[in-house]
Amino acid sequence: MPVITALNPKDPVKKALIISLCVSSVSLSLKVGAFWVTGSSAALSDSLESVVHLFAIAFVVYGYYLSLKPADEDHHYGHERVEHLSVGAEGAIIIMAGISIVYYAIQSMIHGISIENMGTGLYLLVSAALVNLVLGTYILRTGRKYNSMIAISNGKHTLTDVWTSAGVVISLVIIHFTGWLYIDIIVSLLMAAYISYEAWKLLTFSVKGIMDTRNIGADEAIRGVLDSDLPGAIKDWHHLRHRTSGKTTWVELHLVFEDGISLKQAHKDATILERKLIDSIHSDAVITMHLEPRDAHDKEHEILKGANKEKRLDEFI
Repeated sequence: MPVITALNPKDPVKKALIISLCVSSVSLSLKVGAFWVTGSSAALSDSLESVVHLFAIAFVVYGYYLSLKPADEDHHYGHERVEHLSVGAEGAIIIMAGISIVYYAIQSMIHGISIENMGTGLYLLVSAALVNLVLGTYILRTGRKYNSMIAISNGKHTLTDVWTSAGVVISLVIIHFTGWLYIDIIVSLLMAAYISYEAWKLLTFSVKGIMDTRNIGADEAIRGVLDSDLPGAIKDWHHLRHRTSGKTTWVELHLVFEDGISLKQAHKDATILERKLIDSIHSDAVITMHLEPRDAHDKEHEILKGANKEKRLDEFI
């Protein structure tokens, strides 16, 4: 499998995000046109959500390019963690769109509602919804295939555009047959609640990533290997820690070996276990192992007592 870098034109995730940026501009134009000809509050809400979405995609594309930069002198662990910031920023921007939708819905209730040219507006909104349906499905599949949360979140956000546009279309159809204009306000408020819920899920993912919350899938895979037959002279393990940033999982643990084993043999056994752990995670992984003799384990750790002035060593592990 080729290494994906920011300069690799075959990077499927980068390609999907750039397509998303370009096509979302077309979708936004259709929605703005729908609002322009109808004057619908729900159509305005849909347009605002798409404006926010376009800015969010631009930030996501930048975040993705930055995440691909290799480790350097100032960032020894690489730049992949920006993924959590990028997803969180997208969620925050969507929340702002939800608040704006509520504001304009209230304004419409105060100043009255007037909707015109519903036929043309419906045509434009249906076109925008179909464009986003195809785009969102493509981006979501790409993100899941290549395990890119940036692409997955962007795909989900794009698909929310489909449902918001569908809500506006339904409200305009109901207004056309019933003349009940206030359905426009109700749909706007429902749209605001829905996209805010989706934004909350993105923010939750972002915060969990920044706080190094345990990756359940990686944890089960790692423990599955460690609880099976350990290679060679490895007798036990403890002090397991791991965190996932972007496509890389960082794993630390202590291994207990038989006494008297040579350093060469211990290194060989640890390397075999390292390969098993990397294969089990199904992504890039960096494994750091601390090798210990079984009988002298507790005695050797006496040296570390008091090294951390405020907390015991075990409180960190």
